[in-house]
Amino acid sequence: MNNTNPHARALAALGHDARLSIFRLLVKAGHDGLRVGDIGEHLGLPPSTLAHHLSALVDAGLVMQDKQGREVFNRVDFDAMNRLVGFLTAECCSGVTLKAATDAM
Repeated sequence: MNNTNPHARALAALGHDARLSIFRLLVKAGHDGLRVGDIGEHLGLPPSTLAHHLSALVDAGLVMQDKQGREVFNRVDFDAMNRLVGFLTAECCSGVTLKAATDAM
């Protein structure tokens, strides 16, 4: 079992250019998602590279895969995405109290 914070895992997965591009493309595709081949065609990624990056996004809980016959459809888990965005923005503009310089000594 992985004890890493789920938000940290999701952000780490999105911290790679190819995975971020895949995720953004799937966000654009919406709830219908895209087949693996369609993603590769759009982004010019070879199948083995694409499979590796999709696996990382699935493991991070950001993408769901659904096999329909011989095709694998990939969809963003929008609930997970919204939780991540909520985590990042939860305390937006709430202010920060700085410790006095003497507290640091």
